[in-house]
Amino acid sequence: GNISPPFSSCLSEAFLNLVPQQKKSWCPGCAGFTESLPSAPPSPPPLPVCSHHPRSPPLLSAPVVLDDSKRLAKRKLIEENRERRRKEELQKTAWDRLEPTQEEWELIRLVTEAHMSTNAQGSHWKQKRKFLVEEAMLLNEITCNLFYTSDQSAAGVKDTKPEDCGQASMVNAAEENKVDIEAFSQFTKIITPAITRVVDFAKKLPMFCELPCEDQIILLKGCCMEIMSLRAAVRYDPDSETLTLNGEMAVTRGQLKNGGLGVVSDAIFDLGVSLASFNLDDSEVALLQAVILLSSDRPGLTSVERIERCQEEFLLAFEHYINYRKHKVAHFWPKLLMKVTDLRMIGACHASRFLHMKVECPTELFPPLFLEVFED
Repeated sequence: GNISPPFSSCLSEAFLNLVPQQKKSWCPGCAGFTESLPSAPPSPPPLPVCSHHPRSPPLLSAPVVLDDSKRLAKRKLIEENRERRRKEELQKTAWDRLEPTQEEWELIRLVTEAHMSTNAQGSHWKQKRKFLVEEAMLLNEITCNLFYTSDQSAAGVKDTKPEDCGQASMVNAAEENKVDIEAFSQFTKIITPAITRVVDFAKKLPMFCELPCEDQIILLKGCCMEIMSLRAAVRYDPDSETLTLNGEMAVTRGQLKNGGLGVVSDAIFDLGVSLASFNLDDSEVALLQAVILLSSDRPGLTSVERIERCQEEFLLAFEHYINYRKHKVAHFWPKLLMKVTDLRMIGACHASRFLHMKVECPTELFPPLFLEVFED
């Protein structure tokens, strides 16, 4: 028929030569403007696009941008959902969180009694403790100052030069590795009874006593520093910022460091600060000690599988007792187990520190039991 499209360029000679005769009236760019075109078939075949009307790209959805009020509302909703899930976790029913069986209660009672009977001063440690007197340390400091003053007067007072800046910090760093002999001698007075108490604790556990004698020695030598550190850490006092050693000697971080432990003292104090929020009772401390004692990965053990089974019994009873206690700290159980790793690290650091103490301190100051436990 007679087709008179408004855009004559669409039916130019070049276009008519490109498009087959039966498809001349199907330019998708001009079809909407051609009034006399026949209606399109239900499913027209794909057609070439007129160069004057290129096909438009699909529109992209605009990005969603939240204003401040919506962003704050979304953040609040996320926090509310997180808090709700935390409360649901804490409010799980008893069948979701198993509590100790009758056999496990007996095991908990046994290990708790073993701990309480070998833990110096028990719950009265705050009343019984004595703060380490700093007179000896002060005397050492005065002596050092006197030597420094005499040396300075002999050499004459020198002005500080630019190249001297920073030298003091190097000297201080070297001094940190020094051992205060007087403080060390104070600590050696309580180290023997502290080690003896750890040995007594282990011997009160039947499953430990049933192990071969060689394995008992390996386990005790491996865990002794870790258990002593734990017993000191749970007696951290935030008011005075001290740890109480063996239930009788309260020491500051600096005193413990100068007494021979060096950087190990920082790890023990940090553990004490961390454990303060856990609010552990005697049974939990006792179970933690049993788990540390029965570590099957100590080098040289022969009854590895047997020791591992014993530790698993204590771990299971420990977890069920945690469920029974219903602590308010989220993820209490895994967080508490991480403290075992911290204690193992303290034990490893002390082993290397012990070699340094043997170089710095006279041999006669080391108690025989101390050498027997910590020497290879």
